[in-house]
Amino acid sequence: MLNWEERRQLVKVATLYYNDGWTQEQIAKKFGVSRPVISKSLQKAKEVGIIEVFIKDESVHTVNLEQSLEKKFNLTDVVVVSISSLTPDMITQSVAQAGAYYLSKKMKGVKTIGVSWGTTLSALVNEYPYELREGVKVVPLEGGMGRKRVEIHANQIAYELAKKISGTCSYLYAPAIVETQELRERLMGMQDINEVLEEGRSADIAITGIGNPYKVSTLEMIGYLQEDEIAQLKKMGVAGDMGFRFFDQSGNTINNLLDKKTIGISLEELRNIKMVIAVVAGSHKAESILAALKGKYIDVLITDEQTATLLLQDE
Repeated sequence: MLNWEERRQLVKVATLYYNDGWTQEQIAKKFGVSRPVISKSLQKAKEVGIIEVFIKDESVHTVNLEQSLEKKFNLTDVVVVSISSLTPDMITQSVAQAGAYYLSKKMKGVKTIGVSWGTTLSALVNEYPYELREGVKVVPLEGGMGRKRVEIHANQIAYELAKKISGTCSYLYAPAIVETQELRERLMGMQDINEVLEEGRSADIAITGIGNPYKVSTLEMIGYLQEDEIAQLKKMGVAGDMGFRFFDQSGNTINNLLDKKTIGISLEELRNIKMVIAVVAGSHKAESILAALKGKYIDVLITDEQTATLLLQDE
């Protein structure tokens, strides 16, 4: 019996080979495997009934969305989760599950994983399987301390993921947003904090969410953003945020007052990480994701079917 990820992979290989006319060599290069592996995948797809001269599977729609998004935004990979009859909470859960699965498959040769914060990333870690990856270190990409929703802060997510993989983790002993710019400069200059941020900047993989500060905003929910600040962000043309860093509709960084008080890596530093995986659920975030894609901050997008469709409608 194939699991969801294996089935999705077979449909993707079959679609590239039979619909798009790719050679087995080209497909092997895309997935970083040898040509015989692709040959076996095509054979397997026939055996399980996915290929019967035409491709037959409910996943084919989401695979087409994935390929369209990859081409449109020049992404390394896209995973689109089917959401028929799912509630918003179940959509988040399904996208988080797909993110956990994807990360687990990308761990070969990885020494350091940088993690951001948020409800979807917290769910991803809950879904992550227990594995033995003792050489891997998990580091937070921004600070996060306080009494509200501790489980969604980067420090806690780093700790929980490290526990799942029997790895190690670092902690950023600082809030995500401090009271003054002067305090931020002092904290950023401290050796302990500086060293952890440096680990984050040089991570092999970064996992992040994308936020919409205006709709179902976690930043507002846990008290980082007040109503007057949200109005100010709107005036400044903010379209979304990643790791407490804001950007406009074209993906350009917006240096507002919050940015100058944030303990964490910058968007430019995030973009320089070899593989940045964004795990985002909910169509209310489509405009924010689109802006992040225009800013070229991410390499891999994992999202739901409805959001993927909205991203492709944009011209």
